[in-house]
Amino acid sequence: MIYTGVLTKMQTEFLEPIQYYLVFENDFIHMNQLINKTLEMKHTGYQCLSCGLNKLIYRQGFCKSCFFDKPVAGDWIMRPELSTAHLDKEDRDLEYEKKVQLQPHIVYLANSSNVKVGVTRKSQVPTRWIDQGAHEAIEIVEVPNRYLAGITEVALKDHVADKTNWRKMLRNDNVDEDLTEWRQRLKTYIPDDVKDYFIENNAETHLNFPVEHYPEKPKSLNLKKQVTYTGKLVGIKGQYLIFEDDTVFNVRANEGLVVDLTVL
Repeated sequence: MIYTGVLTKMQTEFLEPIQYYLVFENDFIHMNQLINKTLEMKHTGYQCLSCGLNKLIYRQGFCKSCFFDKPVAGDWIMRPELSTAHLDKEDRDLEYEKKVQLQPHIVYLANSSNVKVGVTRKSQVPTRWIDQGAHEAIEIVEVPNRYLAGITEVALKDHVADKTNWRKMLRNDNVDEDLTEWRQRLKTYIPDDVKDYFIENNAETHLNFPVEHYPEKPKSLNLKKQVTYTGKLVGIKGQYLIFEDDTVFNVRANEGLVVDLTVL
């Protein structure tokens, strides 16, 4: 069976284990059902997630012109402390920025390769943790806008990591941590404007990923260079497909690529 479509971030369900779905224009593929099957992926073109044109993808699924013009790719996406909608100040499109920035946000701790701090919209919990391949996570603060979450993350990342080691995460080379203890330890570094939003009494969330075999030496597949790859799917973690030969493919990092996916 052959499926053809534009790669976008896999949709997920928070179940035991996590359920993954690859969504194309005409197909909805339950990826868990393809574990232990041989897949062929072939890169056939590009489709910008904004303008829809067959143009080389620059970053985050967008062509270069859309990446630098569209509000969905503003700098505040990756650096929430740059958010300005709460000041009624426009970056690229104030209406869009108010819609996204002026809603409840969570600052959290997640443990994937190590304990890290991060920011997400409240509506994206626990999806954000799933996408990062975290096996445990906990909320630290819940604030009313993205800016307050951003300045909290900036303050805390002087005392805890803010990046994930993707190779370590995929090897499942992690140690369980007491995230409630971490949260209490970091409380003193929360900015004064945010201290009233500290969450005192919630528990860790634990996540279980559908992986039959973790790679010992994960090697990243670059479909732009290799064009075609064939391998047996043995697991999914974060937004990575894991294959039997230790090849891993980051679906989210390849958004905007048009592919043929064949189940052999």
